Amino acid sequence: MTEKAVNRAVLKRLLGYALADKRKLGIAIGLLLIASLADVSGPWLIQHFIDNHIAKDDYPLDTVVGLSLAYIALMCVAAWFKYIQSLRFNEIAIGVVQTVRKQLFGKIINQPLSEFDYMPSGKLISRITNDTESIKDFYVFVIGTVLKNVILISVMLVVMSWLSWRLTIVVLILLPIVVAVMALYQHKSAGAYRKMRDLLADINASMSESIQGMSLIQLMRQEQAFSQQFSVLTRRHLDSQIGVMKLNGLLLRPLIDFLSGVALLSLVALFGVSGTELIGVGVLYAFISYLGRVTEPLIELTQQLSLLQQALVASERIFGFIDARQQGYGDDLQPLSEGQLDCDGVTFSYDGKQTVLSDINVSLPHRGFLALVGHTGSGKSTLASLMMGFYPVSHGELKLDGRPLASLGHSVLREGIAMVQQDPHVLSDTVRENIRLGREVDDTLIWQALKKVGLAEQIRTYSQGLDTRLGSGEVNLSAGQKQLLAMARVLVAKPKILILDEATANIDSGTEQKIQQALHTLRQDMSIVVIAHRLSTIMEADEIMVLSRGAMTERGNHQQLLKQQGHYWQMYQLQRAGEHLHQLEESEPTESAAAVN
Repeated sequence: MTEKAVNRAVLKRLLGYALADKRKLGIAIGLLLIASLADVSGPWLIQHFIDNHIAKDDYPLDTVVGLSLAYIALMCVAAWFKYIQSLRFNEIAIGVVQTVRKQLFGKIINQPLSEFDYMPSGKLISRITNDTESIKDFYVFVIGTVLKNVILISVMLVVMSWLSWRLTIVVLILLPIVVAVMALYQHKSAGAYRKMRDLLADINASMSESIQGMSLIQLMRQEQAFSQQFSVLTRRHLDSQIGVMKLNGLLLRPLIDFLSGVALLSLVALFGVSGTELIGVGVLYAFISYLGRVTEPLIELTQQLSLLQQALVASERIFGFIDARQQGYGDDLQPLSEGQLDCDGVTFSYDGKQTVLSDINVSLPHRGFLALVGHTGSGKSTLASLMMGFYPVSHGELKLDGRPLASLGHSVLREGIAMVQQDPHVLSDTVRENIRLGREVDDTLIWQALKKVGLAEQIRTYSQGLDTRLGSGEVNLSAGQKQLLAMARVLVAKPKILILDEATANIDSGTEQKIQQALHTLRQDMSIVVIAHRLSTIMEADEIMVLSRGAMTERGNHQQLLKQQGHYWQMYQLQRAGEHLHQLEESEPTESAAAVN
């Protein structure tokens, strides 16, 4: 009962999209009505000719020619208006799909990041593509077919009642039985179609993840394992489809054909009992013709139930995303005037069970330089995400410019604080668009940002300069160059707070020095938070906070922490030893060559 009520609600919501443009829908229905009237008039003309001319052996030439031309004209009118109304319904369907896709995509990109932690990208793509295509089929085939056939059946029943109410009763007996079959089919097929759609989403997710991780799969020689996993999913999807086909084969056309055959035999039997004196040969012909025309729409209606069920299942999933909780922002739209950041007893958990950060207290003044260090899993990146407003704080409070972060508007946060991530995403587009990201930024500012991060000379070597396309098999940047490009993105926006999340992890020593110089310059205008494993990047930080298992264990500047000889001192000594070994390895080939000479 609950599932059925949900389906009615989803169906009502789907129909609401079409009813948004009542004029366009009304025109399409009007065209359908004209086409149905023209289609139904053909058998009536033939019935008139049989009973009034063939039965009386009367064949006036003008009447025969007139009826023939009228019949041809009616068929042409019916065909033309069917074609026009089909275009109209396709236009409505495409418009609805565009609207739904825009709403769905808009909702997805505005959901909290926590919603994407456990959602494979392939399933999201399946929602936007496959599920919205099911909605298109719903409008093109289901709605169009239902309206067309309901209007056609209604017009035929009116004409049939006018010709003979006795024979019409026989036909009317067929309709409730067919409706019962349709209801049974919907009840039986709902779960099957939902399972089939879920498996299709899993297949898309598997393909997407396999393609994205192709280098890892081939590196670990797991091609066969992933192929088997994909084969299992496709086999389950095939089995689900076969089950649906069996259901269709049992409850759709065979059963309707049987019912129409029974109705046809009943008509013949009634004609034999009543005789031609009550009905007439022409009327019987018209009824047999109309019965065929009623049966086909009924079969077509029943067959569209599969598309209806697919559309309802797809719509449930789509509306689930559209109605999902969106990223929340405050109402304070006053831009940040300074880059002051305060964490007061901040505690956070992703799942509400395991604490990732515990009682973090730190203050970053305007134009300050804060560094976060610690082993992997200590909570550094999580704290940076909280500073960006990606997740709500579980306990405690985060403030920017003395104002609670939760009270700040979307534009205030995204313009006032920016982040360069460890693995930045590069669009398959030009260098200019990768830095602008849809913003209005002058080329002069772009070159200035590229120069600050030390990437300008590299871009100038490309023949097309800022118009050089990145990715897609054209120009591929190294991991370090991607991080420099990501830094240039945020520099053109001039935020008040800049967060670097391991942004110097994949660059050489020379580039690191350029980054340090750029950071020194940027501190004149903004506050900086740097997450780093390479401690040489943060030696000039005003304050270094050491995290371990989500808790702050040490804090101070570089010299103060070295004097404490704690966790930070151990990390620093290990890195110095590693750098010394690396220098010895580089000097060995030079010394060997000198000895040979």
